Amino acid sequence: MADPQKKLQDLSDEFQKIQSELQSAVDARQKLESQQQENTSVQKEFAKLDDDANIYKQIGPVLLKQDKTEAVMAVDGRLEFINKEIKRVEKQISDIEERSNKIKMEIMQQQSQMQQLQQQSAKAAA
Repeated sequence: MADPQKKLQDLSDEFQKIQSELQSAVDARQKLESQQQENTSVQKEFAKLDDDANIYKQIGPVLLKQDKTEAVMAVDGRLEFINKEIKRVEKQISDIEERSNKIKMEIMQQQSQMQQLQQQSAKAAA
């Protein structure tokens, strides 16, 4: 009886670990989506500006003048990177959810087996 119990505990521990991993990945995706929205807003604002508009980039406590083309390219590059990262994290989330469901099924099977063993033991004792 101790062996199935230990296996169930190990599976439960693994499930908890996977859930924690999943939460971290979801948090990362939310952060990326927030950055994506912010950069998309900047991109829209740049589209409204004239080509000779003054754009300043904050570097530490200093504002430095930046060429519009350079600024647009930087934001486009960031958005491209963020979109790739979102896809990577979503794939990671999908993989983690798959592992989580597999462990969940194993836990349910183990619990079912333990219940059957307990019922058999109860019948044998009666």
